Amino acid sequence: MHVHAWHNRLVRTTIDLPDELRGKLLELAARRGEKGFSSLVAEAVARYLGDEALKTARLRDAKGALGSLDDLAADALEASVRELRAQWR
Repeated sequence: MHVHAWHNRLVRTTIDLPDELRGKLLELAARRGEKGFSSLVAEAVARYLGDEALKTARLRDAKGALGSLDDLAADALEASVRELRAQWR
């Protein structure tokens, strides 16, 4: 049995972009010395997916913190936050 592992394999796909975005991508690609804007789209998608993963992790961590303070600690934290906010003004 042969198994082929493809790393960095490129896949062609079609996306619909408004003319204005397409034009801006072409301009940016030209400034970078690139013919097309595929690498820009790949970079943007990678950044977006990374941001989404970070948001998901932060949300998971925040949900995990729910209930981690008892009432006394929560009241003390709230009081210290109020005090700090009062000093900012």
